Amino acid sequence: MAQQAPLVGIIMGSKSDMPVMQACVDQLEEFGIPYELTIASAHRNPGKVHEWASTAAQRGMRVIIAAAGKAAHLGGVVAAFTPLPVVGVPIKTSDLGGMDSLLSMVQMPSGVPVACVAINGAKNAAIFAAQVLGTGDDAYRQRIVDFKAAMAEG
Repeated sequence: MAQQAPLVGIIMGSKSDMPVMQACVDQLEEFGIPYELTIASAHRNPGKVHEWASTAAQRGMRVIIAAAGKAAHLGGVVAAFTPLPVVGVPIKTSDLGGMDSLLSMVQMPSGVPVACVAINGAKNAAIFAAQVLGTGDDAYRQRIVDFKAAMAEG
């Protein structure tokens, strides 16, 4: 059986972000949503970020999740190069506890929005991505309905 093309792109600034982002991967897998994961820093690999983000829609992605810590410019840089919705996951830092990451992500200039979840909110980023997909796909919307019903049952 052929593997479905990724609908969600996950990009993180460093491999050290993976322990946090594993919750995102796990949730997408639980929903059966195909994803692509890449590691590229907005500051250390700007060319790779530009290429990845600017071709994401052509490759079939519908939502991007960008995780970064400290300056946390990755989500904004990605948003500058794609028409797709971008969800930022601010990563907790040792210096400022993630407030630096959070404030960097939510203070985007007009015209380049990045939706933002809580510090280390990787699972919620995946749920939000599923909800975005559900606006145009009844099967993904039903997965969210079922997920919320299961949460209500306890």
